Amino acid sequence: MNEDPPAIAAGLTELDDVTGVWAVADRRLAAGDAAFVADLGIAVWRRHGQDTPPPWQYRSVFDRTLRLLSLNPGTLDQALRLIRVTAARRQTRYAASLLASAHSAGTLLPAVDAHGSEELRACVRQELILRGAEVWYPGHHPLAWLPPALTPLEGRPGLPHYTLTGGSRDLANLAVAPARKRGTAKPARETTTEAEAAAISTAVANWAESSNGRVEARTFALDDGLDGLPATLAALGLASYRKPKSNPGPCTATQAWQQLFLAASGGGAYNGGDYGAYGRLFAWQSVAALIGAPPDAPAADVEALAHAAAWHSFAGASKWFDRVAWDLGLSVVSPDRRRLAVLAATDTD
Repeated sequence: MNEDPPAIAAGLTELDDVTGVWAVADRRLAAGDAAFVADLGIAVWRRHGQDTPPPWQYRSVFDRTLRLLSLNPGTLDQALRLIRVTAARRQTRYAASLLASAHSAGTLLPAVDAHGSEELRACVRQELILRGAEVWYPGHHPLAWLPPALTPLEGRPGLPHYTLTGGSRDLANLAVAPARKRGTAKPARETTTEAEAAAISTAVANWAESSNGRVEARTFALDDGLDGLPATLAALGLASYRKPKSNPGPCTATQAWQQLFLAASGGGAYNGGDYGAYGRLFAWQSVAALIGAPPDAPAADVEALAHAAAWHSFAGASKWFDRVAWDLGLSVVSPDRRRLAVLAATDTD
């Protein structure tokens, strides 16, 4: 095989199997030529990175070069060179997740600060925070709203594990013990606005936009307070809780946040999600909307409200859910028991 990167890129779509290109990149990296791997990734991106949709050969070879450089501790400079040339917004989020999974904060931050874009710097910081670091990010970037370290609300989020050829991740599918008593249904007035539904759905929007997902997000006012959540949920006319086969079960605010994070960061059946940095932000935004926090509330206030509220999970409780692997059903009752918010989402392959 011709080992000139532009020549490889020019003939890429004629290949029925790209493992030979992988082998060339692997061999050159093993010989200490990380620059060749970056050159190959850049050449392939310049040839096919703007195609809509890009050919599968491009996706496979480009991902191989990015992973080879990002996951290898000795090739960080060439990884950043490749990312700097090729990264679009979504690609930057993915690259930040790869980098943070393989490098310590002490090694990664100086290199990213010196050679990365503002978006990469912000995403890398959040990915490191998710892995236990404490990192401040001053400025007006949207991610700067987030706390500089993991909070009790977040606990220890589930994060992806990457290898050269794939990886693994947890799925949003919380199992809880259902409540034994249904209680008495209370009259409820729907208060959902379009903006409110969109805000509540932030963490699962990618399921509907980029996969086969369905989402239901609604809010209700309870004039008499809440007595029995299962009975009240069943009386609300929810598509996701029509003729339920089981009662919702109590869960913690942390369990709810972590399910929202997995939904946002990992995505649904046919997409890769929004990765860790924005997955963290979107989970916080969904929690804030579910508990009715003011739009300008700081994270500490959102967390306090979340812990004071009563959370339940009803994922998979009715036929509305696909019950494959991607089911999320959350209800939250305000501390004064006068407001009820619901978010349900499901996806299938």
